[in-house]
Amino acid sequence: MKEDDKNIVPEEVLLSKIYFIRKEKVMLDKDLALLYGVKPIRLREQVKRNIGRFPEHFMFQLNKHETEMLVSQNAIPSLKHLGGYLPYAFTEHGVLMLANVLRSERAISVSIRIIELFVKLRKLTMSQDELRLEIERIKRKVDNHDKNIELVFSYFDELAEGKKKSQTKRRIGFRIGKK
Repeated sequence: MKEDDKNIVPEEVLLSKIYFIRKEKVMLDKDLALLYGVKPIRLREQVKRNIGRFPEHFMFQLNKHETEMLVSQNAIPSLKHLGGYLPYAFTEHGVLMLANVLRSERAISVSIRIIELFVKLRKLTMSQDELRLEIERIKRKVDNHDKNIELVFSYFDELAEGKKKSQTKRRIGFRIGKK
């Protein structure tokens, strides 16, 4: 990829347009249309003409509740901002398929940037999961050490009590009396 293509859309802008909906990282049709330099209605038309290329794990339409959640969390300023319809959400694969459907140079280069960003996010998530597992392993180890230390101290306590008892006990054995 040429350096010019990387400067088309800054990474921060792309990151701000990725949402986590239905346990998927997705981008909304309105945002993708803006990035691809097409009108949202044209993007939706192309999707509808090629609906066979967009199975549910590539693209899905948000329901009213999900849309209201985006608005309430300030991800979208208002429902009017969406143009009066429930938006479509595109997964990583859907974004790639959109570039094939739209067939513009800009759509292709922006899609490549978006896919690179999705891959980067996936790697980041995987490294966080690995870190979380390592922390859990260390916690288990530390808990085990705590139990072992408690056991050692309980043995010390038993030994100390045993010594005290042995000092106060009568001695066993024969005594030779003084005559």
